[in-house]
Amino acid sequence: MDREFLVDLFAGFGPVTIRRMFSGFGISADGINFALALRSGLYLRVDEENVAAFEAAGSKPFQYQTRARTMTVGSYWEVPAHLFDDVEEFAEWARAALAAAQRAALKKRSRARKPATKKTGTGVERPAAKTASGRLGSGKTRATKRGAAPPSRKSKTAKAAARGGKSGRKGSSKRS
Repeated sequence: MDREFLVDLFAGFGPVTIRRMFSGFGISADGINFALALRSGLYLRVDEENVAAFEAAGSKPFQYQTRARTMTVGSYWEVPAHLFDDVEEFAEWARAALAAAQRAALKKRSRARKPATKKTGTGVERPAAKTASGRLGSGKTRATKRGAAPPSRKSKTAKAAARGGKSGRKGSSKRS
């Protein structure tokens, strides 16, 4: 598919941005990619709300080959052939694909914004404590999670003094 064909096809839909991508083009509107035009065909974005229409039309999800196996991308499905003849119906399917892409972007943003929480024994969740590096974490060290005592932060000399003056090094002896 060439760029001019895509411009004509999406004319009933409204303004789109067509950019080179992989072996074809990525098509977006309002900054959200919702269609792929590749050597193997034209694919629109789907989700649980519009995938049934693609299945009913006999469409299939986007697939590509790697050296080891065939990969299937379930979020993009091939445009049914009858839509290439009807620009108005194609525009409806493209609007549904844009809506699916917008819902996916919204879900992705809400997952990224959701703060990490820590479950308490009472069933109440509270924000997780930040670790020394500034990352959110559980506030427990690995040793504490297993039930062992947390590692001590005493220096070697403080540890030696606690053991009765022995430094713990080989070859060192206490002189009297």
